[in-house]
Amino acid sequence: MNIPEYLSSSLTDNFFLLAGPCVIEGEQMALDIAGAVAEVCRRLEIPYVFKGSYRKANRSRLDSFSGIGDIKALEILARVRREIGVPVVTDIHAAEEAAMAAEYVDILQIPAFLCRQTDLLLAAARTGKTVNIKKGQFLAPESMHFAVDKVRQGGNDKVMVTDRGTTFGYGDLIVDFRGIPVMQQTCGCPVVMDVTHSLQQPNTGGGVTGGRPEMIETIARAAIATGADGLFIETHPDPSVAKSDGANMLRLDLLPALMERLTALRQVVNKF
Repeated sequence: MNIPEYLSSSLTDNFFLLAGPCVIEGEQMALDIAGAVAEVCRRLEIPYVFKGSYRKANRSRLDSFSGIGDIKALEILARVRREIGVPVVTDIHAAEEAAMAAEYVDILQIPAFLCRQTDLLLAAARTGKTVNIKKGQFLAPESMHFAVDKVRQGGNDKVMVTDRGTTFGYGDLIVDFRGIPVMQQTCGCPVVMDVTHSLQQPNTGGGVTGGRPEMIETIARAAIATGADGLFIETHPDPSVAKSDGANMLRLDLLPALMERLTALRQVVNKF
C-alpha cells in the first residue's frame, strides 16, 4: 500500500486517523478495536491506520506493564493488517528495532523523547517505510524540520510529524495550535495532532501518568479547525482496565459519534 497516497486528505477531503490501544494487550482485543474503528472510518471516508505499541519502553516504574513479547505483539499487528485490511503503525525505540518492526508494519513511529536521535531516524528511514516523528515535548515546532531532514537525507521522503503537546511545568502539557501550520510550512509534510497524549499529566507522585480525557473532543476540534492533516487517538473498550495510558484514552464506544462530529467540522473548515 502506498501510505502517503492513502493518507492524503485530497482523496477524501477528510482528515486521517491513527487510532488503537496504547499497547498490544492481546490478539482479540486488537482485532476488536481495529474492526470497530475501521467500520466507522469506512462509513465516514476517513483513511484509517491501526495504532498499537508492540512494547512500551518509556515507563515511569519498573513494574509497569511493557508488553506481551515483541514478536508476539508484532505478529498481532500483522494479523490486524491482513484481516481488517488497514495499515498499521507502531513505535520503535532503538536503531536495531527498525528493520525487525518494518517486517510487520506500514509506519514506524519515533517517540517524542527520541525525536532527535540520529541513528534511530536513519535506521527508520532505511527501511523505506513511512516514518512518523513525534515532536518532543521540549522542542519548538519550527525545530522539527531538522528531524524530518534527517529522514529525507537518509533516502526516504515518506515522513510525517505529530504534535503531542509541550511540557508546561512539571506535571502538565499544553498544546500550542500555532505549531500545526508552522510544521506544515517548515517540514513540508503531513502534520498530525496526538489528541490523547496531549492530555497526559506526567510525573505524578505515584509514578502513574494521569490525564484529562474529558478534553479529548476539545483538542480534536481545535486541531481540525487549525488544519491538522490527521488525528492520533488512543482508544480502548474500557480505559479503566487498560494496561497503559488508561487515564487519557478515549472509550471506544464514544469514538463513532466523535468522528461524525469531527467529519462535519472538517467539511465546514474545507469551505474556507
